[in-house]
Amino acid sequence: MGIIDLANCPVKTGSIYPEPYASMVAGRSSLRLGQAGGLTQFGANLVTLEPGAMSSLRHWHEQEDEFVMVTEGECVLVQDAGETVMRPGDCAAFPAGDPDGHHFLNRTDRVARFLVVGSRAPREVAHYSDHDFVLHVENGEARFTYRDGSPWQGPR
Repeated sequence: MGIIDLANCPVKTGSIYPEPYASMVAGRSSLRLGQAGGLTQFGANLVTLEPGAMSSLRHWHEQEDEFVMVTEGECVLVQDAGETVMRPGDCAAFPAGDPDGHHFLNRTDRVARFLVVGSRAPREVAHYSDHDFVLHVENGEARFTYRDGSPWQGPR
């Protein structure tokens, strides 16, 4: 494939989260770079966070590694141990199976962007540190449960 034309990359907005969580990530979008390049073994996305936006609920993955590099603006990385301001060129890695939930916030009045690269496991479970909420993905199908494994029916 070679060079990827950013102007023709798929853009993902919105979220697969059910409400009330979906509206919590308003202001986040991503260019699906890996998809545009035909990649199948890992994803590569350029995420844009508008001022005040959040990248996701704080989470960690059982099977998938994640790597992030800030490319524009300033993001706050939130983890179990606290917060870290990240600026262009700063990188973070989140190995699969490490239960330290993370997400990014844009607390500035300017757009922030970061590149996220992650593996694509055929089966994945993502845990959400601050909510009784778990995402199960298998064969491209998403299913949500509570931490105890019972079907998710809304916040409790």
